[in-house]
Amino acid sequence: MPELTGTSHDDFATTHARLTAALVEQGFGVLTCIDLRATLHEKLGVEHEAHEILGVCNPQLAYQALTIDPDVALLLPCSVTLRDVGGATEVRVLDPERAFTLAAPATRSALEPLAREVRSRLEAVLTATVPDRVAT
Repeated sequence: MPELTGTSHDDFATTHARLTAALVEQGFGVLTCIDLRATLHEKLGVEHEAHEILGVCNPQLAYQALTIDPDVALLLPCSVTLRDVGGATEVRVLDPERAFTLAAPATRSALEPLAREVRSRLEAVLTATVPDRVAT
């Protein structure tokens, strides 16, 4: 799966707070937060590590994409996950450049520069959240 990945040596709560602050610095907000641990416990009665799916959005960049092709809404918001991995926290970001290749062929070239900018900003978020990560 196309993604940007890093693992923080910090706990889930610390990494989550750092991620949220880095998103704000890059103009993103968290629109949705799905707490998989709580949902799986509630719906199935099973235990699961701390694991969240965040739907993040930079409104200005999203609006630009929507003016190019309203069907891009199917690809919004950008997905970010955090998962506890033995006391460390794995952070994954779906690569927007690859995700935007799912757009209609007629609009892909128009979306490329925008997708590149979104990826660059999300890479900056990931670097700020996991400072010692190696870019992928």
